[in-house]
Amino acid sequence: MMDPAVPALVDAALRGTLVALQLLLAGVLLRDRPPSSGRLVAVAMALGLCVQVIASTPLLEARVPLFWRAPLIAISVGNAVLFWVFVCSLVDDEFVLRRRHVVPWIAVMAFSWFVMAIVVGSGSPATWLCLGVQRAVPPFFAVLTAITATLNWRADLVERRRRLRGFVVVMGVGYTLLMIVLRTRSPHGQLVDGVATLDVVLLLVIVGVVASQLLRLGGSDLFLPVAAAPTPEPGDAPAAPVLPLEPPDPAEQRLADALQRAMRTDRAYRTEDLTVAGLAARLAVPEYRLRRLINQRLGHRNFNAFVNGFRLDEARAALADPTKRDLPILTIALDAGFQSIGPFNRAFKAATGLTPGEFRREKLADS
Repeated sequence: MMDPAVPALVDAALRGTLVALQLLLAGVLLRDRPPSSGRLVAVAMALGLCVQVIASTPLLEARVPLFWRAPLIAISVGNAVLFWVFVCSLVDDEFVLRRRHVVPWIAVMAFSWFVMAIVVGSGSPATWLCLGVQRAVPPFFAVLTAITATLNWRADLVERRRRLRGFVVVMGVGYTLLMIVLRTRSPHGQLVDGVATLDVVLLLVIVGVVASQLLRLGGSDLFLPVAAAPTPEPGDAPAAPVLPLEPPDPAEQRLADALQRAMRTDRAYRTEDLTVAGLAARLAVPEYRLRRLINQRLGHRNFNAFVNGFRLDEARAALADPTKRDLPILTIALDAGFQSIGPFNRAFKAATGLTPGEFRREKLADS
């Protein structure tokens, strides 16, 4: 008969390994200075999971009063929000940590602490309502995370990052929903015996894969380094991407020439809702070859940003043309391929540091 202490020792060993791995992951992400917003969110996620691993220890849940465990539980529930923010940073190279990301995270942690430290055990009629709201947070943000991950998913051109994103999202959302079911069916919502160990094993698999990838890639394919996105001078916008003149093989040269004609001569970027799959079909090439050319040869990480480079190039030329001074900015934006004025204004300001109207006045004044 197995010694009852053996499963507890195995569980403790797994938890120690997981905490150490997450601390290592946080250290890797903080190597580059200054760290980007995405890296900081990933570090917070790793540290939050460390707290969650400790808080879910069966011995701690069984012997430490709920009031003292309340802060740990609050951080653990807040990890559901933090995971959503983490995925936001994964799918957006221009991600910046904003109030809309931080406020829900802090609010969920504060509410969870209040429920566990004050409401539970008070005998208040609102106890079950508050617990219901708290338990609804993880599935709500799991769904929100899945939606966020699927938006513009195919526009990501970094293949290794796309695969890693897919793993993180599928496993992360699946783990969240599974733990909700298991905790709902457990006494007092506490994981016991083998279920608690299963929780650690699943987290160890997820964190282990992510850590191994980041240690191999150094995080460069996952998050855009801060130094890779210098702030442009006002009015000094980069031109549309220039295709290389000497690809390494004839097949890539032919594809580069075809892409050159499609984008510069045929103005394929004007096509409504142009996607990498649609452009690949137009060029009659496999999608992976076009992705590889745009990413590895032209240096673009996102297909939409690649296409918008051409659109903004045309818009800048039109705004600087004295013969088109009376042409509405909306018309220029739509002619260049943008679907509405809002995305055009944001992209234009990000690229030039000026609004379209300011850019036009400056250029026409110079002429």
